Amino acid sequence: MVNPIKLAVRALLLALLLALPAAAQTPSAIDAQARRILDATRANGLAIAFIDQGRIAHVAAFGKRNANGDPLRSDTVMVGASLTKTVFAWLVLRLVDEGRLDLDRPLASYLQKPLPDYPAYAALADDTRWQIITARHALTHSTGFANFFFLEPDKKPRIHFPPGSRYAYSGEGLHLLQFVLEEGLKLDVGALGRAEFARLGMTRTSFQWRADFAANLADGWNDKGEPQAHDQRSRVRVAGSMDTTIADMAKFAAALVTGNRLSAGARAELSAAQLAITTAHQFPTLAPELPPEDRRDLTAGLGVVNFAGPQGPGFYKGGHDSQTANTLVCLQGSQRCVVILSNDVRAEAGFADLVTAVLGATGVPYAWEYGLGAGKSEP
Repeated sequence: MVNPIKLAVRALLLALLLALPAAAQTPSAIDAQARRILDATRANGLAIAFIDQGRIAHVAAFGKRNANGDPLRSDTVMVGASLTKTVFAWLVLRLVDEGRLDLDRPLASYLQKPLPDYPAYAALADDTRWQIITARHALTHSTGFANFFFLEPDKKPRIHFPPGSRYAYSGEGLHLLQFVLEEGLKLDVGALGRAEFARLGMTRTSFQWRADFAANLADGWNDKGEPQAHDQRSRVRVAGSMDTTIADMAKFAAALVTGNRLSAGARAELSAAQLAITTAHQFPTLAPELPPEDRRDLTAGLGVVNFAGPQGPGFYKGGHDSQTANTLVCLQGSQRCVVILSNDVRAEAGFADLVTAVLGATGVPYAWEYGLGAGKSEP
């Protein structure tokens, strides 16, 4: 007969072990775990980077980059998907540091005419709440917009709740901020990205397609295992158009967690608890809110989601489309991060285990992020 006391002790010891930082992880151990996840999920390709104490400790890639079987490498260009949002938030904070943008000034005040006078936003003419939307609202997903306007029944913009009052994931909120930077401040967001990527040494990252990427490019696979061509984004779309590599994203994660190139104030804003997150799952984006006492573990930062776990506070961002699965997780106290890029959406089902294997127990809200949709082409 199994002794229940021994079982309880074993469970406690296991919990304690999982809660310990995994600072002793070796490159070979990380590689073994990554290969295990590839096998377990039947995914074709996966790349991983580990940041320890704010420094790049390991970068590696495994599997295939295309249906021809060409190897995925650390310099292979992959789809950034919604990790683009975090990189854009970083650029916005750089503009704040330079005094060119105020997070709390209404975005409409930067424009030469009322927002509904621009064709893309004409449907907002009868709702004056557009007048109070700020950059902070856009970066905390609290503009009131749906994720994308094409998801609305009439495919037109609509404000669903008072801006700033709740979290509802919205690529369109970020596109509004991009529009204001380009139309109101006359900034070229693509050029801003190129300049910042150059400063960080991210030589194979861009917000839009570059012809030189073609020689070493990752295609993708959907959840049926069918190969999908890389989407060559000709337009800058800050909600998800970025191409990048795992080597470049390692450099970005190291800068992000340390605050390199940001003022102390801007870096603090990035991961501050800006807004409570009060839904059971991230999708559908306009789901009813839970009572506040039911969800105290998550808050919105600027371009990231904050969580609290066994190793203290951290933040993360995911990226997903029908053939892509990405995640970036950082622990603030130890300045340790994991970045995972996969060109096969099925790998996503193993991300929680892989992050735990590298960092230990963290509290990353993957149940909130994916619900039952991890590794699926459609959420």
